[in-house]
Amino acid sequence: MTLRRPADEVARLGDEIYDRDIRPLVEAEHHGEYVAIDVESGSWGLAADLREARHRLRSLQPEANDVWLLRIGHRALHHFGGRPLGEARDRR
Repeated sequence: MTLRRPADEVARLGDEIYDRDIRPLVEAEHHGEYVAIDVESGSWGLAADLREARHRLRSLQPEANDVWLLRIGHRALHHFGGRPLGEARDRR
């Protein structure tokens, strides 16, 4: 898989698509699950694990190259220690 766009552009577009189109649909019910977003088409796959989210996206967009991956309700795809974003906000 080769990116067509620079990684920072894929990240920016992926975040924009997520915030605009996907977040309102998934954040309340799918906290901690994964989303794979094709930034070219705006298609996305959602699943409890990263591999399945990518697989679901590939079933919709087999030729997707510029894919942004994120974990719902978290600042990063993976973390080492700390708390998920929602829990950190609740404890302030």
